Amino acid sequence: MDKLLEFGRKALFYVRVLSGYEERRIRSFRLQVEKRLQQAQERKATLRKVPEQVILSEVRRMVEEMQALNKRLEETESAIEDYFKPIDKQAEAIMKMQLEGEERTMKEMVRTMQRQALLEREDLDKLANAKCADVDQHKQIPRKEEETRK
Repeated sequence: MDKLLEFGRKALFYVRVLSGYEERRIRSFRLQVEKRLQQAQERKATLRKVPEQVILSEVRRMVEEMQALNKRLEETESAIEDYFKPIDKQAEAIMKMQLEGEERTMKEMVRTMQRQALLEREDLDKLANAKCADVDQHKQIPRKEEETRK
């Protein structure tokens, strides 16, 4: 009886193969397996992308925080500059007055030094003239003596 059942199964299998039913069944099974495999790969890819998306969203959030911080820093800097503008203007005016005072004193010192140099030059010229006059007198005295001897 087992042999008869086995023969019947084989005969049905041959009929299905000859009719194309088994081939279609195998193809549909293969397509189902391929679809399942593709879906599994897609799920894997999305699971891999999730950490990337989390990281990207975290980076975006950090960038936004840094931009907000930079904006606050710029606002603070401009507020500080606005606060110190009058003080800077006063300091600039004071420095300008000090520089003008120093320039005046330097000009006066230069004038004084020029006057002193002129006075010293005049004194040296007078001394040189006096020495020349003394030398001339000494030269003239021996000549007169020589003339009187002759």
